[in-house]
Amino acid sequence: QVHLVLSGGGLVQPVGSLRLSCAASGRTLRGSIIGWFRQAPGKEREGVSCISVTDATHYADSVLGRFTISRDNAKSTVYLQMNSLKPEDTGVYYCAVDYFNPVCTLSMTYWGKGTQVTVSS
Repeated sequence: QVHLVLSGGGLVQPVGSLRLSCAASGRTLRGSIIGWFRQAPGKEREGVSCISVTDATHYADSVLGRFTISRDNAKSTVYLQMNSLKPEDTGVYYCAVDYFNPVCTLSMTYWGKGTQVTVSS
């Protein structure tokens, strides 16, 4: 069993930055694929970024060049650095972990409870 705790959300002005953290306990993150997802009000949850077992990274087109995913296996933590934030980045952000799926999907096994990110002036 993996327990994921998110932190770092909050209110930020447009073009500002935030760093989200997702700390895992119960099992090492080594050998896992990790995804960041978000859900805006009235919309479906969508993938934001993914980091594979080999640390290959993938980003949604809407965040490419602005967001950076990284992992620190020694600290059992994954990060999402978000720069140049836009109002449309507003939503609840989730991290998810899986040890069997080769890609990040909404059916990943372990999910954190989410943290609110609001981009507004």
